Amino acid sequence: MKIIELCAIDQTMKIFLSSLNQGLVDQGFDLICTCSKGPYTEELIRKGFNVINIPIERNIKLYSSIRSVFRLYKLFKSERPDILHVHTPIASVLGRIAAKFAKVPIIIYTAHGFYFHDNMAPIKYKLFLNIEKYMAKYFTDYIFTQSEEDRLTAIKNGFIDGRKIECIGNGIDVFGKFNPENIDHESIRSLYEKFNLTKENIIITFIGRLVKEKGIMELLEAFCSIDNENIKLLVVGDIDQGCRDEKTKNLIASKYKDNQNIIFTGFREDINNLLYITDIFCLPSYREGMPRTIIEAMSMECAVVATNIRGCREEITDGETGFLVKPQSTHDIQNKLEILIQNKDLLNNMKVEGRKKAEKHYDEKQIVDKQINIINRLYEGYKNKETI
Repeated sequence: MKIIELCAIDQTMKIFLSSLNQGLVDQGFDLICTCSKGPYTEELIRKGFNVINIPIERNIKLYSSIRSVFRLYKLFKSERPDILHVHTPIASVLGRIAAKFAKVPIIIYTAHGFYFHDNMAPIKYKLFLNIEKYMAKYFTDYIFTQSEEDRLTAIKNGFIDGRKIECIGNGIDVFGKFNPENIDHESIRSLYEKFNLTKENIIITFIGRLVKEKGIMELLEAFCSIDNENIKLLVVGDIDQGCRDEKTKNLIASKYKDNQNIIFTGFREDINNLLYITDIFCLPSYREGMPRTIIEAMSMECAVVATNIRGCREEITDGETGFLVKPQSTHDIQNKLEILIQNKDLLNNMKVEGRKKAEKHYDEKQIVDKQINIINRLYEGYKNKETI
């Protein structure tokens, strides 16, 4: 069985899809990984993946989008995959259009958080909702959602037959990489030295793209309003490939780069180590699917402060593993951070409960197996129809 996994950038392919891709290869699938070429492409190839690069913008540009559809169409006609599995907003739209015209038998769409969300202006919300509905109805055979709330939203709005929408959840390597007991303590000592930190510091960490929709500006403002010199903020991430938000990048640089208590680490691969030294993980996004970083943080025994939005509120047990805050509320973020900073018993209890929840619900092997089982079932159904 030949399957193409498609997303916009190679960073997504490496970080978020590597476990699924490896699982597919291990089970004998003929896998092609398709994305724009970037700094991680060679690494993917070295790991043995068959990578075919096709440029895909992460924002809407008519000419480049048409060109991408044409190139994807040619790829699909040439490779003749049995299944196309698409990810990320723009790539999922362009890929499904090309696949339908190329007559790819099975088209699966994983919604890593629908682009429409409650904090959008009504007209914008309706626009993106209708795009999702149209693409689902005419260009999609099966939908995976990461959150149960997204699954119910898709069913409620009549995207496709509810029997063709499955919540797969999200998962990480809870018992391996993201297990505090497996940490390399020499690496931890190096981190403390590199960022001039001490074990007496209370460390708050943000991990993600430095764009407005991740709530980074609200977090920075909230942090700067807390009167405590012993706290440090680690901002882990950067403006990534195909950035849609240069304005936020420039605003961060002008207002916060010189703050000695805010440490901009840039992109890092040692996320498990950074979370090991973290006390509070904060993700104040405007929209999410089922954020992997929250699961990673809980698994590494961090308390979590995140926005009360789809996905986040499924992962966090409010008041037990962390706090949920109002979207775009600097005051609410500041308030919940101060409660945790001032109450060590509560902070430590949330760390313990978060780890328990991660162990119980977020083992990535179960998530990968669930997807592959559904993919096999869809393929068998297609082959049986062919033989009738």
